[in-house]
Amino acid sequence: MEILIQGSDVLVISILVWFLGASINRKVDFLDRYSIPVAVTGGLIFSSLIALVYASAGWKISFDMAIRDTLLLVFFSTIGLTSKLRLLKEGGKALAMLLLIATSFLVIQNVTGVLLVKSMGAHPAYGLFGGSVSFAGGYGTAIAWGGPAEQAGLKMAKEIGIAFATFGLIAGGVLGGPVGEFLIKRQKLKPLPASNVAASLEKIGGGDPKAVLVPPISSVLGTIMLLAICVQAGDLVNDLLFSRGVTLPGFLTSMVVGIIITNGADLLKIELSDTALERGGELSLQLFLCMSLMSIQLWTLAQAIGPILIVLGAQIIVMTVFATWIVFRFMGRDYDAAVIASGFAGLGLGATPVGIANMNALTSKYGPSLKAFLIIPLVGAFFIDLVNAVVIKFFVGLPMLSQAASQVPLQ
Repeated sequence: MEILIQGSDVLVISILVWFLGASINRKVDFLDRYSIPVAVTGGLIFSSLIALVYASAGWKISFDMAIRDTLLLVFFSTIGLTSKLRLLKEGGKALAMLLLIATSFLVIQNVTGVLLVKSMGAHPAYGLFGGSVSFAGGYGTAIAWGGPAEQAGLKMAKEIGIAFATFGLIAGGVLGGPVGEFLIKRQKLKPLPASNVAASLEKIGGGDPKAVLVPPISSVLGTIMLLAICVQAGDLVNDLLFSRGVTLPGFLTSMVVGIIITNGADLLKIELSDTALERGGELSLQLFLCMSLMSIQLWTLAQAIGPILIVLGAQIIVMTVFATWIVFRFMGRDYDAAVIASGFAGLGLGATPVGIANMNALTSKYGPSLKAFLIIPLVGAFFIDLVNAVVIKFFVGLPMLSQAASQVPLQ
């Protein structure tokens, strides 16, 4: 029996899932101690319950993800609307450094996946799906590369890529908090003093960090209008580019439209509501993650569960070492660097929203990190996809990966 849940029912359930996660996190000290995002807790518990229903009663419950896809566009629109060019100047050096680090990691991630899969006797090209295609790239990249890979002879490449992306989404949400907690507690790190944070915020136009403002209705409605413009204009740009043979992810064009709008407003001395944008971004992020995790059909991952878990375990170890020893050290060995390492673990294994959720969980406990929230979204949402495409094409061009005639699926 198949049950499809759609429309407002999906939204209602996702909100209940969030409250479920918040309740569990409050009661389970381990989850709070290691800053596991609320949406991750609630989503995993709910998807596990769905799997139990399927195993016991044979009911296959699925969700229409149209609302989730829209929320992703809204979330990246908020990132665009808060990405001012003068902010990029403040974090330019750190942004360039993190991008270089991320590029190195993509190569290491692919080498790890290829070598492990090859040692299992499967075609090494499957290792790219156990590398940056599915982990750093996520669902979109796994699906995009899965089709051509299957045409080249890699059986079930798309399904295997989606499975890796699913486990990566979970692992990124679970790993990021403990990585940040470990670094903060071991190094006894603290955020900038409140006075310094205030000065930094004033310098970049962020206002008083202690002020808890309730934006007026005009600001809320104006923010909703801008978000709608970003989503719609981004869709129109995508259609135009697609007609000319250029394919870009929808969230990228929506974010670029937001960047254009906010910097245009900056030049015209028009103030946008940072508070309304922050709340809108947080709301769309939390609901997006809840919907993504609660809709995971865990039983579909059983076929290749053994090899997938082996590769996943290796990638988790690689990410843990890389985030704590490379990202943390090169980003300054301070509180900001610890938060960045937490976010990097999320976006490197799962997706940019997971990385930001990791950082939200940490900063809500220990204090703000302007630097982390400046560069992680830009690297994760904009630059890493472009670099990943180049890295994947390089690996695909290697002789041992380019020949994939009718291969047995990874199992």
